[in-house]
Amino acid sequence: MRPFLEKLQPQPGTSWAMLNRRLDDEIPFQWHHHPELELTLTLNSRGQRFIGDHIGSYDDGDLVLIGPNLPHSWNSTEKIDQERPHVALVMWFLPEWVRGMAETFVELRPVSAMMERASTGLRFSKQHAEHVRPIIEDLFMQPADERLVSLMRVLNALAQDSAAEPLASPRSVPVADGSDRTRIDRVLDHIHLNYASGLSLAELADVAALSPSGLHRLFRRHTQLSVTDYIMRLKIGEACAMLSASSRPIAHIAEAVGYTSLANFNRQFLTLKGMTPRRYRQSFPKAR
Repeated sequence: MRPFLEKLQPQPGTSWAMLNRRLDDEIPFQWHHHPELELTLTLNSRGQRFIGDHIGSYDDGDLVLIGPNLPHSWNSTEKIDQERPHVALVMWFLPEWVRGMAETFVELRPVSAMMERASTGLRFSKQHAEHVRPIIEDLFMQPADERLVSLMRVLNALAQDSAAEPLASPRSVPVADGSDRTRIDRVLDHIHLNYASGLSLAELADVAALSPSGLHRLFRRHTQLSVTDYIMRLKIGEACAMLSASSRPIAHIAEAVGYTSLANFNRQFLTLKGMTPRRYRQSFPKAR
């Protein structure tokens, strides 16, 4: 995994950082945080996003703004066009950068307000994401001065999105410090590599070098979820991606994500999603 605290450096002559990330194989799970806000547009990819205590599915055109020091990661399950890479267009800027401009330019005060709302993450509506998508794509090919103007256009447009959806709960806590970072990194990495094979609390406690009760306290403090609930959400999230993208039998999907009982899978799916797996699949015509 990458270091838990990610340190970002803008290019010389710029006040914010960006990355045009293109990956042929996958977007790997890399749980991390940083003091900058992050605006990420994900293209030609579907899978799951993890932001604080939020676990949800994403698809092509997903656009999210993440607040400072909010732990997050994406984890792809498949490309949409197999001939093209997964793409993540990422823009980072400090809160002080936004506040400073809003203090000088009153027109940007809605952007500053949006930044505060993004403390637990914001997923923008499809309409607004589609509107700014070509601006963001062009931005990455522009010189530094034009990029800044384009980013202001994007942020100003997104600040008008009243349908932007908060992601993590307000109870999401700041990331842990010191040795806790190393422990939670190891545990999350192990879970994401092995969640379908049947993990025990004792096994994960060994990975963290803690007692089971110590792991439980660390995990809940960091994610606001129990280990069992986190793994269940991870499994159901993976199942959602499979249900929406394929016609694979539901029983096979349940087994693939680690359920030995179809009834238990159906029950937990209904609890988390408010509908049965079959009903969920029917909302995606291509997967019928």
